[in-house]
Amino acid sequence: MKGHWIAGAALALVLGTAAPAAAQTAEGAFDQAVFTAAARVQPKVVAWRRDIHEHPELGNREVRTSKLVAEHLKKLGIEVRPLAKTGLVGVLKGGKPGGVVALRADMDGLPVAEQTGVPFASKVTTEYNGQKVGVMHACGHDAHVAILMGAAEVLASMRDQIPGTVVFLFQPAEEGPPIGEEGGAPLMVKEGALENPKVDAVFGLHVVPGEPGSLFWRPGPMMAASDRYEIKLKGKQTHGANPWNGIDIASMQAEIVLAFNQIAARQINVTRTPTILTVATVHGGVRYNIIPDDFALAGTLRTFDPELRKDIMARAEKAVESISARYGGSGKIEWGTPNPVTTNDPALTAQMKPTLARAAKGKVKDDIDFITGAEDFSYYQQKVPGLFYDLGIGFPPGVNHSPMFNVVDEGAMEVGVRAQALTALDYLANAKK
Repeated sequence: MKGHWIAGAALALVLGTAAPAAAQTAEGAFDQAVFTAAARVQPKVVAWRRDIHEHPELGNREVRTSKLVAEHLKKLGIEVRPLAKTGLVGVLKGGKPGGVVALRADMDGLPVAEQTGVPFASKVTTEYNGQKVGVMHACGHDAHVAILMGAAEVLASMRDQIPGTVVFLFQPAEEGPPIGEEGGAPLMVKEGALENPKVDAVFGLHVVPGEPGSLFWRPGPMMAASDRYEIKLKGKQTHGANPWNGIDIASMQAEIVLAFNQIAARQINVTRTPTILTVATVHGGVRYNIIPDDFALAGTLRTFDPELRKDIMARAEKAVESISARYGGSGKIEWGTPNPVTTNDPALTAQMKPTLARAAKGKVKDDIDFITGAEDFSYYQQKVPGLFYDLGIGFPPGVNHSPMFNVVDEGAMEVGVRAQALTALDYLANAKK
């Protein structure tokens, strides 16, 4: 998840309580079996999560994680096929005929040096974009993998009762593939993750700070579209003592940063939908008294409105070109592979609300605010109806992508296992009808 978090403290005040899971109703036919199996597999889920957390891998490099998952699925008798570099698709055919549903987990870590101090903290370092960096599961993907491994075990134990087929999507590079490589959900879709068997609906979850074991989401647009960009500026090197003999590219980039801030704050209607244009990296120069030839900037654009997205992109391009020209230099912005808006299918979302409420024992909220973080889960939702929801895991010192982020309440992962298993089972049962 790219910059995704929710202020969980606010959610803690609005969550209710429902009847115990053992209270069976017609719509909860699978509940008792799922709750029992999820409790049984929970110690394994915790162990898997800690192991994966201690051994994080960056996007398209999740070799160890992928092997761990593949071995587990094969032991359960689930058909496994690799794709999208280090990704996996597992296919569990139920004992009864029916539709096909997919469950997704992302596997990659981030170039972040961990500071949580937990006994299983990552000490991994690697090369990333030419720099030596720490590697950490700073966004909870370790929990996502462990939860889906647990859900796979629960569902495999109920194989004879499943009215259809469950597809498990273990996806690499959600945070984005290395520069120059394909990856993530776009490559999973491109290589047929939703085909053979053809998936009818897809579900996914994300752990975030919030009331432990609570589930929350919104129908329709939930998470922003994200467009990554890079700006390359060209000037003329000169001594810092006489900038008039060259082109002051450092001042040029500073004006571009200010212009971007003005676009987001002053040039668009901020009441329509959340819109954020961020400059996150600035690189240039090697010495304090030399104004360099080149500067490079990078960042993201977050939008919910397609027309507004086009407008802001055009404004950004014009700002880069005009400011650069005014200084006598040149500049160009290049847009990377976008992540579309993560949009929960309204009908599917309404259908599955009772299921998620039972999985979380009533601790749900289905009208959260827009989230300006992005998720490439949106690529699956472009192909089939999908529902993406969040799972509260307590309140760590840092939010997602922080070196302090951690799953504070590991018991919440049991709710995640129940939610993943029950959404698959209930969807297939309703589809059969």
